[in-house]
Amino acid sequence: MEMESLTIFCAVASELSVTQAAARLGRAPSSVTTRIQQLEADMGAQLFVRTNKRMALTAAGERFLEYAQRLLALAEEARHVVTGGREGGTLRVGSMESTAASRLPALLAAYHARYPATRLALSTGPSRPLIEQVRTGLLDCAFVALPPAFGGAAALGELGLASASVWREELCLLLPASEGPVRRAVDVRTRSLAAFPQGCTYRSIAEEVLGMAGSTQWRVQELSSYHAMIACVAAGACVTLLPASVLALSDAPATLKTLSVGQADTLLVWRAGFDVPAFQHLLVQLDVKLQELIRTRSES
Repeated sequence: MEMESLTIFCAVASELSVTQAAARLGRAPSSVTTRIQQLEADMGAQLFVRTNKRMALTAAGERFLEYAQRLLALAEEARHVVTGGREGGTLRVGSMESTAASRLPALLAAYHARYPATRLALSTGPSRPLIEQVRTGLLDCAFVALPPAFGGAAALGELGLASASVWREELCLLLPASEGPVRRAVDVRTRSLAAFPQGCTYRSIAEEVLGMAGSTQWRVQELSSYHAMIACVAAGACVTLLPASVLALSDAPATLKTLSVGQADTLLVWRAGFDVPAFQHLLVQLDVKLQELIRTRSES
């Protein structure tokens, strides 16, 4: 089970095409096919289903993919640590969509300017899946928010994760123009919530403040972006909950109404003991940006 074979396997799993994976890796297709066949023989299991010119991962292949990705990441981490970060390495960062939109552009741009040799790989998703990906090593760190029922930093510690609070977000309900005067979340008349899929902390908070538990009147329209959620609210079909920092970046109609529903901390989580130079550089850069923010606020 050589690293090169794992790299080839992950490329084919990503492209679901030997030809495209070969082009991406700069290898001959026949060489890629041979490597996959050797890996399948070594594993004693078929990793791909081949029908005509199409490929798909088998159940065994799907299970093996996560291990292959973790093995490759661990090998790169070891190389990065041993060389003291001279090779730059890759830092795999996870983030909620809201944080990626409102907080990360300036932070990651400054990081890249200071450490250009390090490749930043950013992926977004709901908080719970991101936490699991950090725990299993698929991500090096992630910016998440914890739902009230999660158990806070103590629960993260039980998973072998460390955390630090980096931002505090003001949360607001965005309401259609057709909503009457609303002073409390439970007074909202619209009975549809636009939200990310289950696992999103802000969705959990919205369901709690709106009193949706056990109610048969509410329905949830699952969407993949805040732009779509705001559009649904503008159309009068839904309400949504989002950070005020994200709302400030949008072109939401001025006729929409907002209701403040409190605050939520954004945490940076990572595996306890994870100490590669690229991650330590992120902590340093993050502290610099936070100090700049504090200074700006104090001067205004």
